[in-house]
Amino acid sequence: MRGSEKPQRALRRQSAVPRSPLVPDSVEAEIARHDWEAIECGCGRSAGHLEAMVRDAAEGHPAAFRALEGHVFFVENLKPPAPAACAVLMAAWFARPPRRATREELLRTLLELLCMRDDGGTHEAGLYGQCAAFIRTGTDGFRHELATAPGSGTAEYAKAILEILGLPVV
Repeated sequence: MRGSEKPQRALRRQSAVPRSPLVPDSVEAEIARHDWEAIECGCGRSAGHLEAMVRDAAEGHPAAFRALEGHVFFVENLKPPAPAACAVLMAAWFARPPRRATREELLRTLLELLCMRDDGGTHEAGLYGQCAAFIRTGTDGFRHELATAPGSGTAEYAKAILEILGLPVV
C-alpha cells in the first residue's frame, strides 16, 4: 500500500461508521489513526471489530471495557491490538469522561493492561512498553483524580497505576 493510500483508507473507514455525539473528536481521531484491519486481534481475527468496542468504551459504556478481554489481553498476556486500544483509552481519559463509573472502568482497564506480563518484544519497546508509555502520559490526570476523589474507586485505581509505573503518588 502506498503511503498516500493509508490516510484515504482511514478516512473511508471513519466515514463508514456513524459518529456518536458522545465520542470526542480527539478520540475519533485516535481511533482513525490506527489500521485496525492490519492488526491481528487476540481472538485470531483482524482487529477491525475492535473499533466499535473502543468507541463504545469512549461513549461511556462500562461493559465495553470488560469486552476488551480476549481481544486486547487474555489471562496475563497482552495481544497485538493492546497499544492501539491503549492509545484510544488514553485519548478518552484526556477527554475527561464526566461519569465516575466510566472513569472507574477506564482506570481499571488501564491498570489491568499494566498488570499483564511483558511480552519481551523489542520492536517499539514491545507491547507492554508501548502501553506503559501511553499510560504514563496521563500522570497529571491520575494525580488530579487522587486529589479530587480521595477514597473513591477511581482514586484507588489511579494510585495503583502511579505505583506500578514507579511514579510518586503526590
